[in-house]
Amino acid sequence: MNRLGPYEVGEELARGGMGVVYRARDPYLDRSLAIKVIRADDLQDPESHERFRREAEVLAQLNHPGLIRIYAAELEGPTPYLSVELCRGGTLQDRLRQGPLPPEEVVKLARSLAEALDYLHGEGVLHRDLKPDNVLFDEGGNPKLADFGLSRRRGSDALTQTGEILGTPAFMAPEQAGTAHEADARSDVYGLAATLYAAATGQPPFLGTGLFEVLSRVL
Repeated sequence: MNRLGPYEVGEELARGGMGVVYRARDPYLDRSLAIKVIRADDLQDPESHERFRREAEVLAQLNHPGLIRIYAAELEGPTPYLSVELCRGGTLQDRLRQGPLPPEEVVKLARSLAEALDYLHGEGVLHRDLKPDNVLFDEGGNPKLADFGLSRRRGSDALTQTGEILGTPAFMAPEQAGTAHEADARSDVYGLAATLYAAATGQPPFLGTGLFEVLSRVL
């Protein structure tokens, strides 16, 4: 992939369950950004396209310094994509590979992320996948919540089936591990607490040798 829409696309930055993120450049505005696309395996999946559309819609309606910004979206072409803010400081998970953060940094991180999450909930949006991989840092070291692929507005139709697991097991609340339909704003608060626990200790609250062992311990 070398070009997508008006953007020059470079190396892959991250890959998750919902999409792939690349470094890119807008040659007309002469700025760097990030491009998120649907994974090739999911291009024919209508639910993946609907999640992508919802992510674009949610991001377009939010405006807070603690949340990643969206610039544009192309949802109808053969390769749907979102162009979003490029955070050059990497992820919280990147930093934790060097060990836990000093207590004073955890406190600053807690304050910033809690304010962003409070704004998000005030706008009626649930994130549903808070974890160190989804906390990015800009050039000034300011944290931002990212990856809204599993987000939804309270009261909107759920895309998950009853009993389907949605999120990242080591950081999800017990009710979310049981069924995604029961997740609410308190589940996000739990995810934030689990993320801060990892920042302070260097590991998530619950570990296991596989998915079901982790889920069992969470429950």
